[in-house]
Amino acid sequence: MTEAAIEKENKEIAKQYKQLLKISYRTLSSEDKKLIRSAFDLAVDAHKEQRRKSGEAYIFHPIAVAKIVASEIGLDATSIAAALLHDVVEDTDYTLNDIERLFGSTVARIVDGLTKIANISMSEDVSMQAENFRKMLLTLSEDVRVIIIKIADRLHNMQTMDSMPSHKQQKIASETLYIYAPLAHRIGLYNIKSELEDMGLKFTEPDVYADILGRIKESKEEQDAYIEAFNNVIKESLDAEDFKYEIKGRPKSIFSIRKKMLAQNVTFDEVYDKFAVRIIYESTPENEKFFAWKIYSIVTDHFRPNPIRLRDWISSPKSTGYEALHITVMGPKGRWVEVQIRSQRMNEIAEKGFAAHYKYKNKEKEEAGLESWLNKLQETLENSDLSAVDFVEEFKLNLYAKEIFVFSPKGDLYSLPKGATALDFAFHIHTEIGMHTRGTRVNGKLVPLSHELKSGDQVEVITSENSRPTSNWLNYATTGRARSKIKTSLKDEKKQIAEDGKEILKRKLKSLKINLDENTINQMVVYFKVKTSLDLFYRIGAGIIDNQKLKEFASSRSNAFISFFKNRIRKPDKPEDIHKDEITEKLDQLVFGKDEDKLDYKMANCCNPIPGDDVFGFVTVNEGIKVHKTNCPNAIQLQSNYSYRIMPAKWIDSTQREFKAILNISGIDTIGLVNEVTKVISGNLHIDMKSVHFDSNDGVFTGKIVVIVKNKTILNNLAENIRKINGIDKVTRV
Repeated sequence: MTEAAIEKENKEIAKQYKQLLKISYRTLSSEDKKLIRSAFDLAVDAHKEQRRKSGEAYIFHPIAVAKIVASEIGLDATSIAAALLHDVVEDTDYTLNDIERLFGSTVARIVDGLTKIANISMSEDVSMQAENFRKMLLTLSEDVRVIIIKIADRLHNMQTMDSMPSHKQQKIASETLYIYAPLAHRIGLYNIKSELEDMGLKFTEPDVYADILGRIKESKEEQDAYIEAFNNVIKESLDAEDFKYEIKGRPKSIFSIRKKMLAQNVTFDEVYDKFAVRIIYESTPENEKFFAWKIYSIVTDHFRPNPIRLRDWISSPKSTGYEALHITVMGPKGRWVEVQIRSQRMNEIAEKGFAAHYKYKNKEKEEAGLESWLNKLQETLENSDLSAVDFVEEFKLNLYAKEIFVFSPKGDLYSLPKGATALDFAFHIHTEIGMHTRGTRVNGKLVPLSHELKSGDQVEVITSENSRPTSNWLNYATTGRARSKIKTSLKDEKKQIAEDGKEILKRKLKSLKINLDENTINQMVVYFKVKTSLDLFYRIGAGIIDNQKLKEFASSRSNAFISFFKNRIRKPDKPEDIHKDEITEKLDQLVFGKDEDKLDYKMANCCNPIPGDDVFGFVTVNEGIKVHKTNCPNAIQLQSNYSYRIMPAKWIDSTQREFKAILNISGIDTIGLVNEVTKVISGNLHIDMKSVHFDSNDGVFTGKIVVIVKNKTILNNLAENIRKINGIDKVTRV
């Protein structure tokens, strides 16, 4: 580089630094400025030899990230310093100890968290990538600023990604859409979330992005004219009340327009609410709420509101801290338009997320949302039994959820994701309450655990020491927290059955004169077509592999023909997998409806589902049930036009399946007989009683019992125990 170019670059660096101090959202003390200056000097020195892909000096990147942290997000001087230093430990000779010595432990801790994230290799393998996200989120718990600076870092990388090769652009963009945009949303950084999503779309679907962007620019004039017309109608009334306010139009992000076009299967021109009108008013804290509703009444005096679309986030703010009043009104030219009413304080919180809360004094209340979210996140992270992919899916469930507000019997207010069920509420209060839920009451009425809650419901949980999760609970729970706790509990239960199974197997093999050693286990894993030794023990413990099947295995061992294969089996390809500590599922059977019925079906050609996919059944006119993937291109059209012909469907493991059985009982009626029968059934933990019907006619007793059992052995034992009851004559299975 020529001297003139270097001179020019240095001037630009100095200019950027001055801007950084100027645009900081908070007032910086002289101490703060000193800290930022030292961080800046060290970063300039550390990165002096480095250049970015675009050819510019590397130092421009940390400065840009610090500017986003300072102005867009509004963090403190410590965070600005950490943002300037975020790549120093990773890319240069400076160590973490140097940072701690020069800037103190807080800055060092944040930089360390950022370095840990940077060192995660984002491989193509989904489960590896999921594992890395888990590690990344673990650094979150150390200091939430780590993730906020990381989001700023990602935003600047997305803004300057044009000089990268396209496969890199694709990868970074999809990663951004996968995890960084949802995180920004959850921390309340709505502007940054929108920009990350738009940039993500720009690199994953460039044609779509360019098309929508062009159309938005074309309709810009029309939009301005529309907002002008809207203003003119209410301006006079607002001025008459002496409000100090401004009215802005906010175009919807390109990503959200794209999402709407896909979800509703419409063209750009058919998307109705391409922008929202925002009224931002000045107010003292005590008048905020009063003014918001006053403006609401002025707007609805002039425009007819849609009563279903009123959202009051002022009385009960979102857990991200967001406050505003949203109404949808029939605006000029007969168009629905969303109006957002916010005070200046609320507007700052909406744009800066949690960082803006620090500026306002009511800190305890405001921080509660973030605190409780971080605590929940910590719980999920500590629950290491979840596989990484499951974890990321559960985590994302909690990121984007819209909220409802429900009350406990004492009147405490809880916020839950939209679509949450009574069972979700039980786990939301406390894991132990969730685990022992026996039933739930909503607004005083007993409801099923799968009952979907609505805002304003009062929910009471009935618990019992003997209740514990069953696999059906996964159909009733929607929140990440409840689902992960239920899955862990079911895994623990299965492991317990497997441990018992191992002991049973030892005894049974002994009587067949076979030793239970590694060799035998490997042979049995192959013979019974299971994946791991734990699968084998579980199936023994649950009675799926019974005495008869074990005898068949024993005789197959002594068969000369098999012994030829036995030597081949001795060294299975991957013996290390056989001793994995998990019980796998072989999703091999499709069942339909609430009762999980086996029905005839055909796979749809448009999406070709495979075992394990999320699917639904569609009842066709001539071809019976067709099975489609939930994300099939035709799914939305079928579900909206023919919802009455849609059947819920899911894949199950037929070898682990519980099945329904009906027993008919007859005998001589004696006092206490019904009590004896129900005692026998409820005394067996592996049996779930669905319905019971007893009749007594002139001293003769008949009964019909419907039970859900895991296998035939359990059912036979049950029938045998009922026969032993005094007075019972016959027990037959229908």
